[in-house]
Amino acid sequence: MSRRAAREQALQVLYSVVVGSREPADALREVVNERVDEEQRSFVKDLTVGTLEYADQADRIVGPLLQGWTIERLPTIDRLLIEMATFELLCRPETPPAVAINEAVELAKRFSTEDSGRFVNGVLSAVAHGTQAK
Repeated sequence: MSRRAAREQALQVLYSVVVGSREPADALREVVNERVDEEQRSFVKDLTVGTLEYADQADRIVGPLLQGWTIERLPTIDRLLIEMATFELLCRPETPPAVAINEAVELAKRFSTEDSGRFVNGVLSAVAHGTQAK
């Protein structure tokens, strides 16, 4: 399984938790099947749990970058992808920033609105540039 597929699974888990009010452990068990190797299962779990734990901080970082928008008004998929990629950008230094951004953009194009890819790219690029300036 590729890292992109693992990120897609993490997005599915996050959506199930946020929209479906599922417990993260239950959602992880449902989405990540036993055919997935331990490294991938661990990556999906770390990404999911990390995103959930970091969501408030990610929202505080991203909020000022949303010109004319609020976090609450974003499509759910876009918000989850931005939170997940912000977590990766700021808390997983082993993931190159360009990879975290590109993966989120590709998932936005696939699962959200027509304009989501460009929007997600712009927000995450600002997050990445803001953190590099510090």
